[in-house]
Amino acid sequence: MKKLSVINEINHVSNWLTGHQQLLIQYVINMIIAIIILFSGIFLSKIISRSLNKVMKSRNIDITVTNFISTIFHYGSLIFTIIAFLNCLGVQTSSIIAVIGAAGLAVGLALQGSLSNFAAGVLLVTFRHFHAGDYVDFGGTSGTVMVVQLFSTTLRTYDGKIIIVPNSKIISGNITNFFAEPNRLLDITISVNYNTDFNLIKKVVNNLLLKDTRIIKEMGTTVRLSGLRPTSIDFIIRAWVPRNELQNAKFDLLENIKISLDIHKIGIIYPSINISLTKDSK
Repeated sequence: MKKLSVINEINHVSNWLTGHQQLLIQYVINMIIAIIILFSGIFLSKIISRSLNKVMKSRNIDITVTNFISTIFHYGSLIFTIIAFLNCLGVQTSSIIAVIGAAGLAVGLALQGSLSNFAAGVLLVTFRHFHAGDYVDFGGTSGTVMVVQLFSTTLRTYDGKIIIVPNSKIISGNITNFFAEPNRLLDITISVNYNTDFNLIKKVVNNLLLKDTRIIKEMGTTVRLSGLRPTSIDFIIRAWVPRNELQNAKFDLLENIKISLDIHKIGIIYPSINISLTKDSK
């Protein structure tokens, strides 16, 4: 009796398979196609993203824009691949998309800060206020831009620290780019005694500026009496130099001014330098 029951079950299954043969074949085909779509989509998203990255770099497009666009394209391709995979399996993706949309709205409300960082990242890449490699200041946070990501921007400070700044904080504050212009103004003030011959001061400093090949003579130089203090007089010294020579030119000029004034027995009362060392490390 038991053996007969097993035979009946086998016959039942066999009859069902025979009656639904076309359906099973179609399901297997859809499964194979879905797996091919999934793995092909993942593989192609990586290949195309890398190729897009290389093409943009070969066309000298800023690395910040290049990384940003390739990252968005990569994740966008993955989302499209997953939807196509589910659709091929017969899953009603329209309802899934609706659920994802509702969930996205809820998550969006809960993660307003992160979304604002993302939107700020898009604006930063679009308007390109700075590029990778530029030395910048974001409202008191300064460093060299390493990379602009979807939600944050990474800086490296002059002393080797890594700072990650949220993009929303950057876009909502002041952005100072020290590399936006090719030349920088060297601005120094020195104070000397009242009995000093200011014509001699001007002659000594102008000679130093004339000898320094880093000074851009065409943009003009300034050596003028700029202030009268109770116990000293101030001279302002201004000259334009290439931005990558600012620090060295300033250090050398200060040393040479001190040496030259010592030779002429002119004492410096109070030196004042109007530029920040930390912001010009590059």
